[in-house]
Amino acid sequence: MSNRATSAGDDDLAARVEEARHQLTRALAELREMARGIHPAILTEEGLEAALGYLAERSPVPVQVRVCLDRRLTQEVEATAYFVVSEALTNATKHSGASSIVIGGSLDGGRLWIEVSDNGRGGADGNRGSGLQGLADRVATLDGRLTVHSPAGGGTRLRAEIPCE
Repeated sequence: MSNRATSAGDDDLAARVEEARHQLTRALAELREMARGIHPAILTEEGLEAALGYLAERSPVPVQVRVCLDRRLTQEVEATAYFVVSEALTNATKHSGASSIVIGGSLDGGRLWIEVSDNGRGGADGNRGSGLQGLADRVATLDGRLTVHSPAGGGTRLRAEIPCE
């Protein structure tokens, strides 16, 4: 075998090893995020806006993020808002047939308003399944409120209002 053939084989092997290393690094980061439970690394380190941007980037459906917060919030408020958005994105992706999703959020009068809207088929029902009820319960633990507007054929708008002062 010539040195040229060995070199090409070594380059191919090195590229495959590098790709495997990259995939393992990514898998490890995802495992660490899951292990942290209610506080994913990006949420803890960079805050709610960055964490919502991360969720949007990972979504298979195009997502616009329109969130403007002028400060960090408590861990409980940020974690609750993060999981409301995460679940809403998951639901929209799996069930709505949406081609676009918008995440909106702002602080107003001592409350965080967070909203996830999609242009899907609508018809979401909090009485079927436990997902939306679980979100409502989670928001309620912080004296907040979750509303869902989802007329058949008209998309879905999920809005959480969470006190943060």
